[in-house]
Amino acid sequence: MKYRRFGKTALEVSEIGFGAWAIGGAVKLGNLPIGWGRTDDDESMTALHTAFEEGVNFYDTADFYGLGHSEELIGNAFGNDSKVIIATKVGQKPGLSKPVEIDYSREYMLQACEASLKRLKRSYIDYYQLHVASIDHLQQGDCIEAMNHLVKQGKVRYWGISLFTYNPFPEAEYMLKYQMGDGFQLAFNMINQKAIPLFNAMHEKGYGIIARMPLQFGLLAGKFKPSMQFDETDHRSFRLTPGIINDANGLLKKLEGLCSKYKTDPASLALSFILSFPEISTTIPGIRTAVQARENSRHAVELQQEDRKLIMDMFECGFENLLSQMQKQG
Repeated sequence: MKYRRFGKTALEVSEIGFGAWAIGGAVKLGNLPIGWGRTDDDESMTALHTAFEEGVNFYDTADFYGLGHSEELIGNAFGNDSKVIIATKVGQKPGLSKPVEIDYSREYMLQACEASLKRLKRSYIDYYQLHVASIDHLQQGDCIEAMNHLVKQGKVRYWGISLFTYNPFPEAEYMLKYQMGDGFQLAFNMINQKAIPLFNAMHEKGYGIIARMPLQFGLLAGKFKPSMQFDETDHRSFRLTPGIINDANGLLKKLEGLCSKYKTDPASLALSFILSFPEISTTIPGIRTAVQARENSRHAVELQQEDRKLIMDMFECGFENLLSQMQKQG
């Protein structure tokens, strides 16, 4: 495992992190699935420990994942171990009149931080993130004030924002303009390359960058068939249609030559593409099993520039259309 500095912070994070949304378990809010289907807690705990044994020291979760269950598992696995870097998020909660409510009031954020610390069994959170806050939330300012207060209290070491999947620019540009926070989490992979224009400014101003969705909900591993049936508690049940899976598999076929060249598989190629950008601090594939923990941690390769460019060029020749299809699904 290799490690990179997270922006100007003191954090040295593993290039491959642990995306912990998937271990939150099967949760629905009304008819809306907000998890990845049914999980086994013993298997999740084994995955967490296996990842650590493979050199993973960065674990990304949220209080919304499993409505706290993902945080609880991480807390049970590692407790207050300073060798483990924990990133979690705040701002989303079950709503009264709708499935998901957004709350960035100062009072709620302070309460939510205390609850996360209790579940994580930590005295502080290494990196605390606004869970897709909008430009209106940032301009209103309560969430910024709350984060700065938590840092002064010593309950949070560093903070940042998890940006929107399809249009990260307004919030990112606002944070950059006013030099707020320490990092960004953004959606970035071979299918979704929209955030690339932001990398240079983020890096130059000393922000750490977390690339989420590196495998685009598993599509880029190339293991799904159009007939795939997802559990009703899995958010992919409405996001990954047979047409989307079929189109993704067709595009992956065009990359078979690169997989052969580097003696690797589609998932590793996808992770390697992300890590070929030096501005990226870490990427966080969703991990559910020990096998996934080992595979994701061991097989990244160093892409030649010409091969990275080939993948980037494919964005306008297929991946962008696929991304548009996914955006329509929500």
